[in-house]
Amino acid sequence: MSGRTGYDVIVVGAGSMGMSAGYYLAKRGVRTLLIDAFDPPHSNGSHHGEPRLIRHAYEGGPQYVRLALRADVLWQELEQESGVKLLERSGVINMADPSVLSLSQRFRDAEEAGIRCERLDGEEVRRRWQGLRMPDGFEALYEPNAGYLFSERCVAAYRRLALAAGAELLVNTTVIRVTATRSQVTVRTTKGVYTAGCAILSAGAWFRTLAPFANLPVRAVRKVVGWFDAESETDAPLFQAGNFPGFTFGSTLGGYYGFPNIGGAGIKIGRHDGGQPWKPGDPFEPFGTYLEDEADLRRALEAFLPAAAGRLRKGLACKYELSPDGHFIVDAHADYSNVLMAGGFSGHGFKFASAVGEALSDWLTAGKRPADVVPFARSRFAEPAPVHTPEEAIR
Repeated sequence: MSGRTGYDVIVVGAGSMGMSAGYYLAKRGVRTLLIDAFDPPHSNGSHHGEPRLIRHAYEGGPQYVRLALRADVLWQELEQESGVKLLERSGVINMADPSVLSLSQRFRDAEEAGIRCERLDGEEVRRRWQGLRMPDGFEALYEPNAGYLFSERCVAAYRRLALAAGAELLVNTTVIRVTATRSQVTVRTTKGVYTAGCAILSAGAWFRTLAPFANLPVRAVRKVVGWFDAESETDAPLFQAGNFPGFTFGSTLGGYYGFPNIGGAGIKIGRHDGGQPWKPGDPFEPFGTYLEDEADLRRALEAFLPAAAGRLRKGLACKYELSPDGHFIVDAHADYSNVLMAGGFSGHGFKFASAVGEALSDWLTAGKRPADVVPFARSRFAEPAPVHTPEEAIR
């Protein structure tokens, strides 16, 4: 740290979104301070336990498709600038019971955006990937240019490049209180008091600790993921990275996602829905605390990847930060437009972190909300509150 206490922008929460925003701000010459309660990348947020899927044919409408395509470009740029392998184009197969989840709109949005994808039946899926057991009544969408990101490497790359560009980072620092006027934000921490003309609040599952100043409708839940061996050595090559794609399943069992066996770690699988409520200050229970931690994951493997339902190698618990409708919240504070808030990424946000960080940086430097994040305004949950025009913006 330089000993400075005044900045152009303070970023509270330097995980995936915050670290990305800090990088894009610092790259533009903005005096930026990042503050995190831990030491990113770390295991206390939502970015640990690599990898994360990145898809472009996305559920949720054209706004997600556009954001995913921009994010992909930015991940490639970060990979080139950092010299670190961040993105693997393994392909991703999405399978769904149409009575639970239809893929039809996703196909239409993908075609309109020029995204290469294939509609496959059960016979074709089983022929291409012998480890997959897809029922004949299911729909399948395969996106060959999709894949996965190494999330912890991505956060580490943003951190290194942000610091190289002049950003400063306070780690293991708890934010006690945030206050603001139309032209200044004050952040009181366990390591001192810092001020800036603007701020970005991106505290993830810890947003509740910023109340009452920031009252986003975000709740945290405990989620688990596990890595499993194939049942036999004969079956193991079926699931190796390079042979097997990333995957998602939507069925009466629930919504699941997963990855091939990368570097001998085993097949990774997680459940998107469900989970136990959690809030900051509560104990965070490790994997295996509940019988369903392993049982839910194994049940899905037995249904759709039976040869991968072998020994559990490792399990992890992580945090989702859920918005009421499962869509992101990227907006200005109701009373201070020099304070931006980004949260509620609901377990599917990491792939967009590059584009969200860029958009937050654009918003503060240009003084105008970027079109890509207009659909994520908080006003969809309540009557919009008046937003003051800041007396000064970063240029």
